[in-house]
Amino acid sequence: MDTTYLKRLLQDSIHHKYLEKYIKQPNIDEEKLLILSTLINNNPSLTTIEKEHYIITTMMVQIALDTHETVPVKMVGTEPHEAVKANQLKVLAGDYYSGLYYLLLSEIEDFNLIHRLATAIKEINELKMKLYYREFNTFDEYLSLIEKIDTLLILSVANYINDHSLDIISGEWLLMNKLIQDKENLLIGFEASITEQTNVEHRSYPNSTFLTRVDTMIEYKKRTLENLLVNLPVEHTAFTSHVISKLPNLLNAKISIAEEG
Repeated sequence: MDTTYLKRLLQDSIHHKYLEKYIKQPNIDEEKLLILSTLINNNPSLTTIEKEHYIITTMMVQIALDTHETVPVKMVGTEPHEAVKANQLKVLAGDYYSGLYYLLLSEIEDFNLIHRLATAIKEINELKMKLYYREFNTFDEYLSLIEKIDTLLILSVANYINDHSLDIISGEWLLMNKLIQDKENLLIGFEASITEQTNVEHRSYPNSTFLTRVDTMIEYKKRTLENLLVNLPVEHTAFTSHVISKLPNLLNAKISIAEEG
């Protein structure tokens, strides 16, 4: 099963005409989808139906978590009625996607996986509370929290199928993508999660100094990824090729600080 087919299945599964009238159809994280499908498709003990269900249901959990993440923590009292309604529907949509994942897993009666994913959801929400209350002291601690949040579902599935071949590289790859996206947002004047969350450490720094720090981290992640790719098993060739092909484009997309002045 390729990711294009899986993405189409996901889009069909989460399609809801009423919700989409007020809120956008949720984004599907294609990098996480690729990592999950790479792990699960290479497991010989699973049937084709089981593989499809495991991938779709785990991504459904991810979509539910991502949808809840888009709801503002605080609402302004003067918000227009439509905005209030949209945010209320985002909460309900996240719950709806969660319900779909329970339904799909129950169809194959895999209650062990349900328990593992439920535990991961609990841990992810606990880590998000640490972010919200800024229970970290340094930029590195912040990045470690982000990496854990992004990989917990994947690691839960990896533990369940006893395949840890992508454990380390998953975190490095997902975090590098996030750092690059956040840096691009900063350079074009948009707010980025790294500055929202790390302003305690960096609020007195010039913006260019902070961006230099992010650049240094991106370069470090690039070298780490290149080393990890060499040791991936041959059955992960498609994932390896994807990362190798995408790395130059990601790095070339960065606008240098010097060019921006």
